[in-house]
Amino acid sequence: MSRYRGPRLRIVRRLGDLPGLTRKSARRAYPPGQHGQNRKKRSEYAIRLEEKQKLRMNYGLTEKQLLRYVRRARRVTGSTGQVLLQLLEMRLDNTVFRMGMAPTIPAARQLVNHGHVTVNGRVVNIASYQCRPGEEIAIRDKAPSRKLVENNLQYPGLANLPSHLEFDKNKLVGKVNGVIEREWVALQVNELLVVEYYSRQA
Repeated sequence: MSRYRGPRLRIVRRLGDLPGLTRKSARRAYPPGQHGQNRKKRSEYAIRLEEKQKLRMNYGLTEKQLLRYVRRARRVTGSTGQVLLQLLEMRLDNTVFRMGMAPTIPAARQLVNHGHVTVNGRVVNIASYQCRPGEEIAIRDKAPSRKLVENNLQYPGLANLPSHLEFDKNKLVGKVNGVIEREWVALQVNELLVVEYYSRQA
């Protein structure tokens, strides 16, 4: 299944606030569809599925990619759920978004894919690139790249810069100082339910 390209507000109405997917907020508070207003009690499986879908939609992943991240998180010592969130947050597209260079994660992915972003002075156009502490994330020193990001910086997606990042708006250069801590993850999600969801298939 390819990446979701449909109406984003439908997803927000169904799953709740997804800061990485869109900055718009839905006018209707109930889920979409004919029976959106009279939903029955959800099963445990449905709750886990919903939490998993939040991660998928917010970070713009395919099912296969998310499963791969869960397997990677399992191999690392520590809480699998927390490691999973750290892996997703340290992706290059998400780091560009959290620095305010793009209004949403899909917009940040486009910046990266189109070669506007450099890591330690070299152009990296792979959105899933894992940023490491000490790396410098910058915008290419070209007029179109800089203009694009300067426009985006006027309307950042999230107001607060996480503690593990620093960003110079004048030079359009940022730095990764460490790994993100759980409280700085903007998405409201229960990562343990996601790990439980995948426990039967991973």
